[in-house]
Parts: sequence; structure tokens; C-alpha cells
Amino acid sequence: MAERRVNVGWSEGLHARPASIFVRAATASGVPMTIAKADGNPVNAASMLAVLGLGAQGGEEIVLASDAEGAEEALDRLAKLVAEGLEELPETV
Repeated sequence: MAERRVNVGWSEGLHARPASIFVRAATASGVPMTIAKADGNPVNAASMLAVLGLGAQGGEEIVLASDAEGAEEALDRLAKLVAEGLEELPETV
């Protein structure tokens, strides 16, 4: 299983707009993955309700994970999005 540990770069955490950006990017990646707080249970990264339910705060560590084909590249891209608090999924890493 591939995983990336990253600190949330959005100052407001994974709430409302940042969660929406993240979920759209996770869905667009085409790779099933999970997201979890460093000490929590993983949830579906493509589920807005699940991501909001994490309550991840800015600066808090999260874990992205997947065992699907193409996971390494997809996780790199999502980790960059989260760490840098970007407004959209980066085209290249």
C-alpha cells in the first residue's frame, strides 16, 4: 500500500471550499484512495461528507493511501495539493 503523510496547507483546514477542491481532485485522479488523520481511521477520499467529517485542521498531519494501480503518482499529486493549499490539482509534480 502506497501512502503519503502530509500537513494540511489550507489555514482553515479541510473544511468547505478546501474539502471540495480536495474531493474533486481525488475523484479526478481516477485512483481509489483513503484519507485519515494521522491517528484516525481512513475514509473514502472521494466522499465530501467523509472528508468533512475528519475535521482536519490547518497544519494537522493527514495520511493519503491507496493500493490501486497508478497510486504513487496520484498520491504525489494529491499530497502536493494538500501540503501547499492549492486551488486545483497540479498538472505535474
